[in-house]
Amino acid sequence: MGEGGLTHLAAVVSPPAPPRPRQAFERGRRRKPILPRVAHFASFGAPGVLVYLCFVMAPILISFGYSLTNYNPFNPPVKFVGLDNYKLLFSDEQFLTALKVTTILTLIVVIVPNVLGLGVALLLDRKGWLYNALRSVFFTPVILSSVVVSIVWSRLLDDQGPLNNLLRALGVEHPPGWLSDPDVALYSVASIVCWQMLGFCVVVYLAGLQGVPSELLEAAEIDGAGPLRRFRAVTWPLLAPSLTINTVVLLISAFKTYDYVKVITNGGPGSGATATIAFDVLQTGFDSNHVGYASAMAVLMLVIVAVVTTVVLNFLRRREVDL
Repeated sequence: MGEGGLTHLAAVVSPPAPPRPRQAFERGRRRKPILPRVAHFASFGAPGVLVYLCFVMAPILISFGYSLTNYNPFNPPVKFVGLDNYKLLFSDEQFLTALKVTTILTLIVVIVPNVLGLGVALLLDRKGWLYNALRSVFFTPVILSSVVVSIVWSRLLDDQGPLNNLLRALGVEHPPGWLSDPDVALYSVASIVCWQMLGFCVVVYLAGLQGVPSELLEAAEIDGAGPLRRFRAVTWPLLAPSLTINTVVLLISAFKTYDYVKVITNGGPGSGATATIAFDVLQTGFDSNHVGYASAMAVLMLVIVAVVTTVVLNFLRRREVDL
């Protein structure tokens, strides 16, 4: 047998070359069953999903179901009314007033703490024990209970409280009724909410300021940019994520304000001068026992908050991307 025949025989008899290590790894990886991996991830995600379904989705679905009925626990039977509750909302003067009050309160709470928080953060963005202590002072109201804050401020702003007594001592004969004047009470409540939320905005903006690269500020200074120009061209654009966080958190918090109104003014003075939608929902559902109508108000409030938050969040995120 010649050399050609031996070569051919060796090619037939010799075993195939083993697969390359990467190919063997990929084949072994492909052959792994998927069910154990699904069970592994489900064991971690299931508790959170169950909590979300039980305490978020289930109440929303139940409220929506109630909103389609005239449910009153003390006046059976329950009847299906469809969208009648929602139609009634848009002609209900009390609800429209609450929507107006909530809108004004939300605008104040979103704008004022953002502006003041940024200013305070710029002043505290320095090293030293004094600035660290001041940061703690500004953040302290955030960790206090809103009920405690409401009680303290209602005493301070009372007609015979320390603030009005001080104004009288300074010569003001008729100090304003901070909580008794329908034209002033809403702005007093909004100021209290702003005061408590200010520390949160300060901390978020401070975190953003500490993330601004010093090299960029030094380069801008070398190029002749003054403090205002450096802030506008370098610092402010890099604070876009902080602005997004503060705006969204303040928006959601302000729109569902209830405890401040309940403790400070109980919806007054007068006819709903400070009554927010959240306050009206609980008053209608638990005091008047019109659970179906209150559920319709709650669902509509949820839709408004979701839509407004989505629009604002998308706008602010596009601003971050454009930078």
